[in-house]
Amino acid sequence: MAEYRADLLIMGSGPAGYTAGIYAARAGIDALVVAGSQKGGQLTLSSEVENYPGFVRPLSGYQLMEQMQEQAKLQGVHTIDDEITEVDFFDYPFVCNSTGGNCYISKSIIIATGASVKWLGLASEQKYIGHGVSSCATCDGFFYRGKEVAVIGGGNSALEEALYLTNFVDKVYVVHRRHSFRAEHVLKQRLYQNRKITVLWDSEVEEVLGTDKPLEVTGLKIHHVKTDKVRYLDVSGVFVAIGHHPNTELFRRYLKLDSGGYIVTKSDGCSTDIRGIFAAGDVCNPYRQAVIAAACGAKAALEAIKFL
Repeated sequence: MAEYRADLLIMGSGPAGYTAGIYAARAGIDALVVAGSQKGGQLTLSSEVENYPGFVRPLSGYQLMEQMQEQAKLQGVHTIDDEITEVDFFDYPFVCNSTGGNCYISKSIIIATGASVKWLGLASEQKYIGHGVSSCATCDGFFYRGKEVAVIGGGNSALEEALYLTNFVDKVYVVHRRHSFRAEHVLKQRLYQNRKITVLWDSEVEEVLGTDKPLEVTGLKIHHVKTDKVRYLDVSGVFVAIGHHPNTELFRRYLKLDSGGYIVTKSDGCSTDIRGIFAAGDVCNPYRQAVIAAACGAKAALEAIKFL
């Protein structure tokens, strides 16, 4: 158990968090990053990243986040492997407590806790995350060029993922547990008109199939909920698109959240409705792109520097 004091406490160690730390440290601000439950954020689950500016050759999400962490460290940012589980934003300076029993006291805070994917909850799914199971077609779709893949879900995100994937793959199976989509009409029309897409209605994934050496997906075991029949799909990739939830429950008592649970920030920046507290990345926007999160982290840091 220890007490840490900092001018700026950054909650989260994804692209938004580390970028905020880099900008703050370069401005001479004493910045402390508390890594959170998933060090490096969601990006560490991406097998390869090709669309982050400045990297000519692909690298894994884990490698990219390692480099961001190292860059932040060289700039003087201190990172602690801990998770904040309790906050008090009513008093100043702000006080936060953690799973490690530590107390963090800071003059300003950047919340960059990100968002979490809603997974199917299958052991086989967890086994192949980053090796054929993904939650981001924009991140990983290119690697399935000329192959067959499956998208799991029935909302806007699932249909958008399926339509995007048709730019690369030969065939997309959309697996949905109901007999109608919850998506917008225009997305449904586009999907029905796309010959590369086949919808499997009233169907659920029972198991993700694959090999151990190498670790890669080879198919899906599908259960039809109305007939109890089981079928097998030969696919190389599985994109889970049943939703995300921003990691903002901890702040619900203090900050204004929108209907999706995202932190509401001022229209012209990253400040919240509590002076000295800022939000950056997937906690306040739904884009789920590393470059956007990093830019948001830089913006939040500049605003925090001005506040301090």
